[in-house]
Amino acid sequence: MASKANVRSATIRLTATALFMALNIAFSSFGVPVPGGHLYLNDIVICLASILLNPLEAFMVGGVGAFLGDLIFYPLPMFVSLITHGLQAVIISVFSHYVLKRKPVLASGIGVSLGAVIMVIGYTIGRIFIYGKGGAVLALVDGALTVNQEALAQNSGIAVVKLPYQIAQAVVGAVFGMLLCHKFGLKKLFHKMLG
Repeated sequence: MASKANVRSATIRLTATALFMALNIAFSSFGVPVPGGHLYLNDIVICLASILLNPLEAFMVGGVGAFLGDLIFYPLPMFVSLITHGLQAVIISVFSHYVLKRKPVLASGIGVSLGAVIMVIGYTIGRIFIYGKGGAVLALVDGALTVNQEALAQNSGIAVVKLPYQIAQAVVGAVFGMLLCHKFGLKKLFHKMLG
């Protein structure tokens, strides 16, 4: 039989995961308009949650939370968000919990840095193949998968225009996630709540 402490800890972890998912969805609902799209602040939530939670919980917040936010507000990139933010969250969580255990701030810093790179690359590739205004990049012609070179060129140009804003979004998420956890004490508070 599970002890009261284990039940309490599991309840807090489940509640925190659900709360962070809700925050991710909420932060996905609005963005700062920039050339080529919007800059979203949900990376702050993803980085913060991923530092605090285990990899599965982090994936639920980052991947599934972003997927649901896109499903509700802008469905086109929802699978890009699931994969990109999910992988970003897992990497941050793995580094924060299993790498350099004696240097948790450094481990989290490496994790959010790698997570930022994953997010930028994932959305840049996603923008080329999914978001682009140049039409479908891949097409099935006579039973063979072909590349529409014109669409690839146009969509790549669109992705390059958005790249600085993707980098800014990733940096804002990484910096604020780290500050909230380590400078403002949310990590200590979370572990204190877990007992």
